[in-house]
Amino acid sequence: MARFGDLSEAEIAHLQSLDMPVFAGRPWMTGPPLSQRRIAIVSTAGLHLPGEPTFAPGSGDYRIIPRTSPSGQLQMSHISSNFDRSGYQQDVNVVFPIDRLMELEGRGEVGSAADFHYSFMGATPPERMEASARELADLLKKDGVNGAILCPV
Repeated sequence: MARFGDLSEAEIAHLQSLDMPVFAGRPWMTGPPLSQRRIAIVSTAGLHLPGEPTFAPGSGDYRIIPRTSPSGQLQMSHISSNFDRSGYQQDVNVVFPIDRLMELEGRGEVGSAADFHYSFMGATPPERMEASARELADLLKKDGVNGAILCPV
């Protein structure tokens, strides 16, 4: 992860000039204890399975990652030149903690892991993700998900 101190003045100025969207409403909800929740992972690491298309710059779409997919097979097509991939290369759980979630499920600390998890491309304006995020919300509901691990990258 790049820090402002590592960036050029032009890059810092660009980042500070970006508009931050305002979203109406409060997305937080109450619910059952963690031991009774069905949890999905939503990452912005640009992850996909072998053979799937890579993410295009500024893409607002996502990829579906079945829980049965071996974490070692996940590929990253994150395009930001400032993104440090060394943590991901050592352990995919840094950006997509599927193995840790499965351990928590096995110990009964979470009710269950969802059947499907999702990855977007980071470094994308949130407005471009809105339609996909609404679609994803419907998929999460259909899978009975009532909790999510959000992994912004």
